[in-house]
Amino acid sequence: MTTASLSRPRRSRSHWWKTVTGTALTAVMLFPVYWMLNVSFTRDQDMRKSPPDLFPAHGTLDGYRRVLDEQLPYLATSLVIGLATVVLTVALAAPAGYALAKLRPRGGGILSFVLLAAQMIPGIIMAMGFYAIYLSLGLLQSVPGLIVADSTLAVPFAVLIFTAFMSGIPRELIQAATMDGAGALRTFRSVILPMSRNAVVTVSLFTFLWSWSDFVFAGTLASGGAHQPITLGIYHYIGNNNQEWNAIMATAVLASVPAAVILVLAQRYVAAGVTAGAVKD
Repeated sequence: MTTASLSRPRRSRSHWWKTVTGTALTAVMLFPVYWMLNVSFTRDQDMRKSPPDLFPAHGTLDGYRRVLDEQLPYLATSLVIGLATVVLTVALAAPAGYALAKLRPRGGGILSFVLLAAQMIPGIIMAMGFYAIYLSLGLLQSVPGLIVADSTLAVPFAVLIFTAFMSGIPRELIQAATMDGAGALRTFRSVILPMSRNAVVTVSLFTFLWSWSDFVFAGTLASGGAHQPITLGIYHYIGNNNQEWNAIMATAVLASVPAAVILVLAQRYVAAGVTAGAVKD
């Protein structure tokens, strides 16, 4: 019996334990998602059962009916804020990343450090600053105000992603475009941006997820307004003496669907966009 044949059972046993461990950890991490689904189908009278039902024995769609009747305006507002924040973030961050990666302006290193430090500022501190500014400008409880506020969280991260990705684009392409008479703006629009598709998708995904799930800015800048995102809409089911868990979880399920679908569709672009610039030739 060869050494290779002896090592195969050991490797298979090692792989078996890795599979079991990975499956168990995945089940633990996904259990809150399952419980959210379970509660969204559970009747109100079964909420306080002890022990609780692991499956909704008498399932109901009342929570989802309430969401479709009451929460669609909040979902629409979140969608508008998320998409507009993506557009604004990409429009600001892509040219900035191109300038830092290829044009090398004076003070570029300091600017990169400032962008990195900006990501460490707690959101509640920024929210208080925005509150004071919006109060004087009349932008409180407005959708444009939330779009600008959410963009401030996404732009520093987006610039760093674009800078890392665009640094890996061969300079010969830029030189060729320059020899053909293209200026810096034309080169960015016609050469750099099409090649940065993975970075654009990565930035767009993370920006949308941040704005979609934002509660700090929404609670500080839009509370009580006519147009509120879903993160505030869900709190209409929570009171001092009553928590409508069926409707709360149904809202959470529906609010999770757009983010989950986008993440699944964009995951291969995100992997390429996040790792870009990590290895240099």
